[in-house]
Amino acid sequence: MAIAKAERLMNLALCLLGTRRPLSKRELRQSIEAYLEAGSDDSFNRMFERDKDDLRELGLVIETVESLDGEVGYLARRDSNRLPPITLDAEEAAALGLAAKVWQQARLAGAASGALQKLRAAGLPEEVDPYEPHSALEPRIPVHEAAFEPLMLACRDRRPVVFDYRKANAAQPEARHVEPWALECWRGHWYLAGFDRDRGAERVFRLSRITGKVRSRGARFTAPVPDVVTVRETVASWAGETADRSALIRLRTGAGYPLRAKATSVRELGDGWDELEIPYGHGLDAWLVEFGPDVVVLEPAELRADVVDRLRAVAKG
Repeated sequence: MAIAKAERLMNLALCLLGTRRPLSKRELRQSIEAYLEAGSDDSFNRMFERDKDDLRELGLVIETVESLDGEVGYLARRDSNRLPPITLDAEEAAALGLAAKVWQQARLAGAASGALQKLRAAGLPEEVDPYEPHSALEPRIPVHEAAFEPLMLACRDRRPVVFDYRKANAAQPEARHVEPWALECWRGHWYLAGFDRDRGAERVFRLSRITGKVRSRGARFTAPVPDVVTVRETVASWAGETADRSALIRLRTGAGYPLRAKATSVRELGDGWDELEIPYGHGLDAWLVEFGPDVVVLEPAELRADVVDRLRAVAKG
């Protein structure tokens, strides 16, 4: 779910849970910033009805009340929306423990640890070790990039950012002015999706290519945030995941596991090299460049030329 929509639903839920009397659509529109920016009455009405249905689908009990003057109001009574007492068996506790360990390298580690402490305070027995049943499992979401935390906060707060970004075929980084939408991890790498102000279009950035500090800007977003941000689909198309052709490459023995995982065929050539046939799609040249001297493109000729051009651009830097 996009951050903008999640924030809007949260604000609507808080308004409905916090009121002591039914609130009309007019009052809700005046109380929630996203509704004020909706534009026409028709746009607001459609957005409100979708949000109301989404909250009900998530389990919030919303009552519709008609006042004496015929105006319809809405509220969510707290006694109708209280959660039952939380009880966990050993397997459920283990699953939560593993989920908490996933984020131990990132800012969310504190929140995950605090959640487990609250569950123990609510009755989870101290002698239940949520890690023990699955001690061999060590799930991780690696977060090594310094840009992750400021971008996560900027996505949450809907604040535009500026950072220096080096493309795979560029010798020097260049400044990018971005309205950040969402962060997503794909195959061990973090990516940011957002609106690139300089190019006037949606773009996806790999965090490991951001150099220097991420600087925040106080201005508001200028482009609407889509309800669905397709980060993985965009990156997958770069990596040839939606390819309908094949490429033939030589790969050094023992190197390039991600390429081996994609290969439709592998043949040992000897002398420390293997020959692989892999799917070929848009952006494969940029991915192959990352493996440096461990990869040699055999065919098609246009892919080989693109990889050579990218390597020359990097060498000039």
